[in-house]
Amino acid sequence: MPEYRSDRLYADPLAGVSRFAFDQAVVDVFPDMIKRSVPGYATIINMIGDLAERYVLSGSRCYDLGCSLGAATLAMRHRIRATDVKIVAVDNSPAMIERCQQVLAADPAEPEVELICADIQSLQPTNGSMAVLNFTLQFVPLDQRLVVLEQIYQGLNPGGVLILSEKVVFEDQVHNDLMIELHHNFKRANGYSELEIAQKRSALEQVLLPESLATHRDRLRAAGFSSVDVWFQCFNFASLIAIK
Repeated sequence: MPEYRSDRLYADPLAGVSRFAFDQAVVDVFPDMIKRSVPGYATIINMIGDLAERYVLSGSRCYDLGCSLGAATLAMRHRIRATDVKIVAVDNSPAMIERCQQVLAADPAEPEVELICADIQSLQPTNGSMAVLNFTLQFVPLDQRLVVLEQIYQGLNPGGVLILSEKVVFEDQVHNDLMIELHHNFKRANGYSELEIAQKRSALEQVLLPESLATHRDRLRAAGFSSVDVWFQCFNFASLIAIK
């Protein structure tokens, strides 16, 4: 398996904070970064495996859209009991795809995984029983998000499921500020300094555009999903299940 370093990308003062990018520097620290930055991430990944066992049907496809290093792909791969299933894992970062290939090569499980380096907007899913957008849609331009969900909906078979995990905002400003502070406390407890928290937040604010849970629910229904709601939330991180 590839080796990873501790996340110290924002530990030293930067003359100018560039917009966050999923480049080689991020790939090299990504597992540590996610573990220390996203509350509940391990629970979400584990439950993606549970849902794959429940929903994935023989002869169908699963989609991991914005797969990064393949955590959701592996969760599905290890829990799928159906036969003749293919997982399609997509990411637009060449560095992520290259490292994900190494991760998958070290994993002997079935089913087959096809890795694609592309924007998820260009993908046209077909014959899908499950799709995962795990902290991916928040990096897609706002005016393209409904199109992405509509493409996923059209590509899912009846009864197919979409897992959408996102950082979210709240309409009540007092509650929103509280959730941000609780998230920052989580990061402090995991060893991040005030400088690291501030610099990374500045980098992400240039590319990550969070929305409210109400907005996500409404958009999923507009895309065609009949059953939509939150199954997991911790602070300002949440995951929804949408069923066709």
